[in-house]
Amino acid sequence: MSIGTCARAFGSPCIHEHACVRCALLRPDPVQRSRLIDIRDNLIARIAEAEREGWLGEVEGIQVSLVGAQDKLDQLDAEAARRSAAVDLGIPAFADIANRTATASTDQHLR
Repeated sequence: MSIGTCARAFGSPCIHEHACVRCALLRPDPVQRSRLIDIRDNLIARIAEAEREGWLGEVEGIQVSLVGAQDKLDQLDAEAARRSAAVDLGIPAFADIANRTATASTDQHLR
């Protein structure tokens, strides 16, 4: 299941091998926010387990993924803040335009 949209050009190789949470080209989907939180929380638990078991090489790799997951959550927060700060200028409806009437000019040079 996807957590967003990949901005990578179609057919280009992915060095992350589908570990998209690490990729700067992933544009997270706001609907997947809770899933990203679950991923982040799982990574924190995995780091604790790896430290407890002395798997120091694992800790470093998982920390990279944790930074990526937190970055994706920060992107979603920034996007939500931008959207809430936006001003709706509205789009004129046809009725707004159709109610106007045109008047003929009475200038002498136009006759």
